[in-house]
Amino acid sequence: MLIQRSLVLLALFGSVIANAQTALTIPRNLRTAYEKETRTSTGQPGSKYWQNTGTYTIDVNFNPDTRQVTGKVDIEYVNNSPATLRQIVFKLYPNIYKKGTVRMMAVKPSDITDGVHISSFQYNNTVVDSSRLRIEGTNMMVPVSQLDPGGTMHFSIQYTYTLNKTSHIRTGEIEPGANFIAYFFPRIAVYDDVDGWNMEPYTGPQEFYNDFGNFNVAITVPTNYVVWATGDLANCNEVLTEKYCQRLQTAQQQNDVVDIIDSVDLRQKGITRPNAFNTWKFTATNVSDFAFAVSDHYMWKSTSIEVDAATKRRTRVDAVFKQSHKDYYDVVDFGRKTVWAMSYVFPRWPFPYSHETIVDGLDQMEYPMMVNDNPLESRAETIELVDHEVFHTMFPFYMGTNETKYGWMDEGWATIGEWIISSIIDSNLKDDYGVGGYERTAGTENDGSISTLSTQMTGVNYFVNSYPKPALGYLYIKDMLGDSLFTAALHYYIQHWQGKHPIPFDFFNCMNTGSGKNLNWFWKRWFIDGGVPDLSIKKVTKTATGFSLVIACTGNKPVPIDLSITYSDDSKDIVHRSVAVWEKANSVTLTLTAKKAVKSFTLGGIYVPDVNRKDNLWNNN
Repeated sequence: MLIQRSLVLLALFGSVIANAQTALTIPRNLRTAYEKETRTSTGQPGSKYWQNTGTYTIDVNFNPDTRQVTGKVDIEYVNNSPATLRQIVFKLYPNIYKKGTVRMMAVKPSDITDGVHISSFQYNNTVVDSSRLRIEGTNMMVPVSQLDPGGTMHFSIQYTYTLNKTSHIRTGEIEPGANFIAYFFPRIAVYDDVDGWNMEPYTGPQEFYNDFGNFNVAITVPTNYVVWATGDLANCNEVLTEKYCQRLQTAQQQNDVVDIIDSVDLRQKGITRPNAFNTWKFTATNVSDFAFAVSDHYMWKSTSIEVDAATKRRTRVDAVFKQSHKDYYDVVDFGRKTVWAMSYVFPRWPFPYSHETIVDGLDQMEYPMMVNDNPLESRAETIELVDHEVFHTMFPFYMGTNETKYGWMDEGWATIGEWIISSIIDSNLKDDYGVGGYERTAGTENDGSISTLSTQMTGVNYFVNSYPKPALGYLYIKDMLGDSLFTAALHYYIQHWQGKHPIPFDFFNCMNTGSGKNLNWFWKRWFIDGGVPDLSIKKVTKTATGFSLVIACTGNKPVPIDLSITYSDDSKDIVHRSVAVWEKANSVTLTLTAKKAVKSFTLGGIYVPDVNRKDNLWNNN
């Protein structure tokens, strides 16, 4: 965008660098997927693409007093791969709290347990003795007779474990009478066309990679406890009294906020059916995980929004929270506006699920149709947290990316989503989450390449290369292509990979194909190569009608040019150029005509990090 008042941009010249067509080097282990035709150089899934799936039927009992989780899970697992499987790998995520497990996040001694206890395991009609279950940390390897390509195998597992009370790693007791329960069942690991079995252990910092499946979940809790979960509540009238089911139905049909449970309701009780225990039943189709929250004292605000003008489909947005947490009274509004913005502004794709529940919790974490957000004092931070976590609905859940290996393929999108949507919710917000952190870290030992596997990064390096740096890359491509073409390219990617498992080169190739432009030069320099963002004003020459400025990109990382011109009367103009100017040049010349006296030129902007700002200023002395 060019803002002009008294300054006219006459010309843009560049000193040319090599103009060969850039090709991206694909790692050897990924190249085989293209050779086997499961993926394509144009970005779409290949003609032989496949992925496995399962249907999970789960019956789980949760005792809030003892924090005991006791469950049975039945899985119908379909092998769509071309391989015969003689071993099935399961994920036991609660084992991060197990004694002796290797972990990279602190756990208090009081939360160390014996992990998930498997009391019964069988597949088809075969009972597997516990001695044959090889459990290593959060992985469990189980030998089976054989599961042929196209075949289905039934698993039935009974298990129990103790939910953590503190040491909150995305799940646990929030406070007495309130719990957020995630990763609570044995699930089959991803077996894919790139790595085979996903054997990466869950150690804490890196997140998850799960197959898409269908879930039928029955959750049994004591009376007075309300349950919120992934999926749709299938038996409202069996667990809630009629008044509350009616309120929920009303919220699903209107824009206004409905107080489903308010402070008066909590005092009067009578919210759930007066049974000693109630079993809440939920169904979810084609999702990658399932989580739930329970509380006997949370308020519940609900509203809904039309997310698809063509079908009139609506999404319900809930906020459930402790009465004393005043910041949460507005969370339902922030959530609703985020769902609207995602559907109609960015990424401009109809919100894909029937509801989104934001839980007053103990972390800052996303799950399919659920968000677990700690309360915050600042309204701005609350907005930014809500829209960041809700944005994850698209990445990784709708798109199925591998968070464990490629954190930037979801966290980067949630970060740019936060930047864009925060100012839609509140026009006074200028969210630059992480940009300053990247500027301070760029080029140091704590700064690697975005394309470095997330499993190989920790601390600042992991944060910078998962959050702000990829978000800036997405933002720069959006700026370079323009909103219309960028959206078309992004939709091309979403259309081809939603419900599947894209890897980085699928994204790069889809954006190239969807935009009709070869953007490899940018993918290489920003996402793969090293370097730093560093622009400088190399030379300023006064001309008869204004100025000629030579601006150099000296750090290899291409960033936009935001040139601020300050006049002698202290008025200002901004000249903007996208990263496109650096495709074939490492310096450019701006020829400017000034209609009044210029005091100074300054390079820089809110989303333009620069490791050396000393050469970004020129004063007209």
